[in-house]
Amino acid sequence: MGDPTGTAVVLGLARQGKALARFLSASGWEVTVSDSRPAEALVAEVAELADCDVSFALGEHPPALLDGCDLLCLSGGVPPTIPIVREALSRGIRLSNDAQEFLARSPSPVVGITGSAGKTTTTTLVGRMLAASGYTTWVGGNIGNPLIGNLSEMTPEDRAVMELSSFQLELVTTSPGVAGVLNVTPNHLDRHKTMEAYIAAKRNIVAHQGEADVAVLGYDEPNASAMAGATRAEVRWFSGSTAVDSGAYLKGDKLILRREGEETAVAQRDGVRLRGFHNVLNTLAAIALADAADATVDGMRQAIDGFTGVEHRLELVREWGGAWWVNDSIATAPERVLAALASFDEPLILLAGGRDKDLPWGAFARRVVERVRVLVLFGEAATLIEGHVAAALEAGAGEHAVLETMLLTATLADACAAAADRVRAGDVVLLSPGGTSFDAYRDFAERGAEFRAWVQNLPPDAA
Repeated sequence: MGDPTGTAVVLGLARQGKALARFLSASGWEVTVSDSRPAEALVAEVAELADCDVSFALGEHPPALLDGCDLLCLSGGVPPTIPIVREALSRGIRLSNDAQEFLARSPSPVVGITGSAGKTTTTTLVGRMLAASGYTTWVGGNIGNPLIGNLSEMTPEDRAVMELSSFQLELVTTSPGVAGVLNVTPNHLDRHKTMEAYIAAKRNIVAHQGEADVAVLGYDEPNASAMAGATRAEVRWFSGSTAVDSGAYLKGDKLILRREGEETAVAQRDGVRLRGFHNVLNTLAAIALADAADATVDGMRQAIDGFTGVEHRLELVREWGGAWWVNDSIATAPERVLAALASFDEPLILLAGGRDKDLPWGAFARRVVERVRVLVLFGEAATLIEGHVAAALEAGAGEHAVLETMLLTATLADACAAAADRVRAGDVVLLSPGGTSFDAYRDFAERGAEFRAWVQNLPPDAA
């Protein structure tokens, strides 16, 4: 591709690190992959790169890796505050990651999407809209496929749709031509430490845009709308409450696209087959983003009509015991649980817990007291959440309480069993943890898969 090459070190043998190591090696770089986990824990990961000319440094990140290093790349799970990264900065070594390297090279126009909630649903829907409009469409990034491995197959006529996390964005110095910021609410503060740092990372998705680019921002969420002041791009909006000048908005029961002063009804609200008002907003965002990438209205309609959601996001698993069992394992922040609770009118049994990310639980606790019939807590954060809910009750939230029972369990399986013991016909049993999965699982998908398997294994004659 004509890129300059040299010596690169990739930190982290997770999905992004492996894809980047393979790409750099194939591009002529001398590559070393380092992971702090011991070699015996990484046998499968090392085997995946057996056909690549790369070296490994496992069990630690030795400072000697930086000797002669031209490029230091971080997988998403590697914070830029660890000693070897700080030392690299002091030596003037360039930092990067898979997202930056892809954005700098993509021959296809890129739609980049970030937000504290709704990224994957919106990314998937935009990809479907563009594909239905006739484009060869590449969907990936934080959503699963890092995309950097597809560069050789992509063309200028294609479209790439890329989910971008705050972890990726904190190192990005290239913004996508079409960038979407859905919302920016408290999340990942265990990594970023302050809300200001978290917002600053998200801001990079629009900060490096040019005047010919487009930024699509959430009009109704202050941190997202404030990004308008951080970009040189044309700003378009999406809103569930306001008729925006350019973008997409909800008008009565219609999802409207407005461009160049003309309004087009793209879909009916009841045509959005995803539960919850937050998914109406996600669909509006997708309309505005896909339009900026030259999707057709017919393509948008076709994609919306056939879209029933993404697994682990309010995924209906099974009806059992007269109740729907719903997998929302993606909800790794309290605010995401609030959106899930608002998606149902039925009595709720909520399974919550996992590992806390130093996020505020007060609003969650108050809403749980008013909305949840049975709260079953599990994992590391169980006692922390119990304390917040108890405090909400003591502070007067109990005046309108529907909460009958709060239970502490050790594991998700225990929580499922407790829910099965207490389920009533007409309930919704909702796994929407509010915490990450890392106390017990590799990721939220593994946690959701265990929940799904547990529910599907319930005996058919017990309902």
